[in-house]
Amino acid sequence: MPYYLFRSSSKDQVGLVKQLELIEVFEKFRDAKQQAKQLRAQSGADDAGEYRISFAANQLSAEEQLLEKREKPILMEHER
Repeated sequence: MPYYLFRSSSKDQVGLVKQLELIEVFEKFRDAKQQAKQLRAQSGADDAGEYRISFAANQLSAEEQLLEKREKPILMEHER
């Protein structure tokens, strides 16, 4: 399965609606990770977008994984 590199940006100020832009598809995680690091370093401080990598069977599955709303993990008292 390939690794998909996306640029994620919010359309609104709250961050509820995200827009994903496919940057590139990689066969190896190392290559995807290096490209993501390069793009993050090149982006300016005023750039609100973030670069995310997803491992999925196809592009649609990768987008669904990135858009999925995940609940914050419950922290135990000793983890704080």
